[in-house]
Amino acid sequence: MTFYFSPTDLPWEDLGGGIRRKIVGHTPQLMSVLVQFDLGAVGTPHSHDVHDQIAYVVSGSFEAEIAGHKRVLHAGEAFIVPHGNLHGVVALEADSTLLDQFSPRRDDYL
Repeated sequence: MTFYFSPTDLPWEDLGGGIRRKIVGHTPQLMSVLVQFDLGAVGTPHSHDVHDQIAYVVSGSFEAEIAGHKRVLHAGEAFIVPHGNLHGVVALEADSTLLDQFSPRRDDYL
């Protein structure tokens, strides 16, 4: 286990569709992940069976939709998604970045 994160420690993982991911850190109960989007890139609507999520907008802006409710979010704002709720985003600016927090950890990301 590492106790510290530096953005230069790991490369971005290309997920396709103009989206990149970098794991900041994790424990069995919690995970933080940076997700960067090109302009217009779509985080396809989906839901999680067991993972609660908070997504903080680090930079840029997004149109977010959670459980049928849409809102434009800018840097410094966040959205909260309890498990079981359909959610997705569209990046409104180049290099828009989210800091996703998951509880419990997303083992499928490891």
